[in-house]
Amino acid sequence: MRIPTRFAPILFSALLSAIMVCVVSAFVLTTTQGLHAGLAAQWLKSCATTWPVAFPTVAVVAPLVRRLVGRLTA
Repeated sequence: MRIPTRFAPILFSALLSAIMVCVVSAFVLTTTQGLHAGLAAQWLKSCATTWPVAFPTVAVVAPLVRRLVGRLTA
């Protein structure tokens, strides 16, 4: 089953924000606390609490960034 094209911006925002939240939260947690037994649970909690902020942010900011990039490039 394919998702209709009209949902592409929402899907883009959801996937990009989810990937970024997972990568950045893992990086921050491991650099500040190191590897420890509760890291996976803490990482999942961090992802779950920050993704609801990241998703709408990407949804709002991405079109603006695309326009800016369009103006800055040939």
